[in-house]
Amino acid sequence: HVQLQACGGGLVQAGGSLGLSCAASGRTFSGYVMAWFRQAPGKEREFVAYITWSGGTSAYADSVKGRFTISRDTTRKMVYVQMNSLKSEDTAVYYCAAGPTRNIDNYRIAHLYPKWGQGTLVTVSS
Repeated sequence: HVQLQACGGGLVQAGGSLGLSCAASGRTFSGYVMAWFRQAPGKEREFVAYITWSGGTSAYADSVKGRFTISRDTTRKMVYVQMNSLKSEDTAVYYCAAGPTRNIDNYRIAHLYPKWGQGTLVTVSS
């Protein structure tokens, strides 16, 4: 049923900005949480941000707080993350993820999400 497709990655200079999009397909996302995770080579997949579909409650990893903004368009079934003031350490493959809130007791834990997009590469150069 549910499928996710991330896009918008690319090369950007340190200090620059980039926006990522995740197109979600499915019957309904009521009761879902949508999230962004990222993984750099040799590192664990780490939480970036989440947003609940219905209420719009959001939260961020400390490493991106104040620089990244997650949002969603419930009509278009899209999830976005706007990334500003990018740093070299933001370089990673970025993944969108989704799952029912009733089955996820911690929205920051990657393995609890059942649905994932394919990932899009963000490279921040200095």
